[in-house]
Amino acid sequence: MAERLVTVPGVIGVLLGGSRARGEHRPESDWDLGVYYRGELDLAALRALAGPEVDVAAPGGWGPWVNGGAWLRVDGVAVDWILRDLDRVEQVWADCRAGRFEVGVQAGHPLGFWSPCYPGEVALGQVLADPTGELADLRRRTASYPSLLRESLISAAWEAEFLVGAAAKGAARADTLYVSLCLSRAVGVLVQAMFAGARRWCLNEKGALAVAETLPSAPACFGPRVRALSGAPGDTVEALTATVARARVLVAETRAALGNSSG
Repeated sequence: MAERLVTVPGVIGVLLGGSRARGEHRPESDWDLGVYYRGELDLAALRALAGPEVDVAAPGGWGPWVNGGAWLRVDGVAVDWILRDLDRVEQVWADCRAGRFEVGVQAGHPLGFWSPCYPGEVALGQVLADPTGELADLRRRTASYPSLLRESLISAAWEAEFLVGAAAKGAARADTLYVSLCLSRAVGVLVQAMFAGARRWCLNEKGALAVAETLPSAPACFGPRVRALSGAPGDTVEALTATVARARVLVAETRAALGNSSG
């Protein structure tokens, strides 16, 4: 399939991503194919390859970051085509090397799409078809985690403390939804910083906690403590206030550990 995809005008190369690329898949896991293109993509040729029963979303059709693609079934197995503008990926990679990142709103990413995911996908993926060698070259370059990005993501962990303060105000009003959202975001910010501290690419929220709790900056019982906060924050002022107090301690411990790991 990858070899056929690179015959489509505009397609530069194809990369296997997701859990299958990392060897962390289950039997039912999807096959995620990153379809890297440049300039104008021949959507008619792409749709002809997918078949008449498949809806191929044009660039931007799935949102500003996941872009577009298609969901296919091949012999009963789910295969996802995920479009990636190679020039944009290169620009994000340049930003990451300079210590810059952004977090965008994107369907399917409840804690936002963190731009370092773009080079991270290449670094952790497997090149399947690459006639020009551009994907292999980019994969080689992204294998080294940028020091300035590491510093930026660790510094950005201040937001977790800010969010806990906001959650305390919600707890005083017994606003369970607001407290839950603040604490989920706070944990997400910490996890991104923890991955960066260990010089590891964090691609999205799925499975991130299971990895984060094994990292050097994880305080004692980080995973169980996060699961307790998320699983039952409470619905009264007293219960929510106690949850926020536990979250405040966890955030402080994690930030302290990240500070000790910086440099």
